[in-house]
Amino acid sequence: MNEASIIVCRCEEVTLEHIRETLRQHGCSARETKLRTRAGMGICGGRTCRPLLDRLAIMPGGNFPSELPLKVQPPVRPVSFADWGQSL
Repeated sequence: MNEASIIVCRCEEVTLEHIRETLRQHGCSARETKLRTRAGMGICGGRTCRPLLDRLAIMPGGNFPSELPLKVQPPVRPVSFADWGQSL
């Protein structure tokens, strides 16, 4: 399996290759990487991919850039699958 086929963010279908390329080109933090690639901006709010995105954005010295790691933001109000299915 090559990097091009590894999906980091399933909601937005962002690959590991795309995230690494963004980090290499722009040298950005986890937050900026999220904004540039949309990883962590899907329906789960980053619950699945946020920890990996944080680890990928760590600088070579082992320090985070000048900001805190990304946070998980729950939906404004919980919605059941039954309600969601009826709205389609």
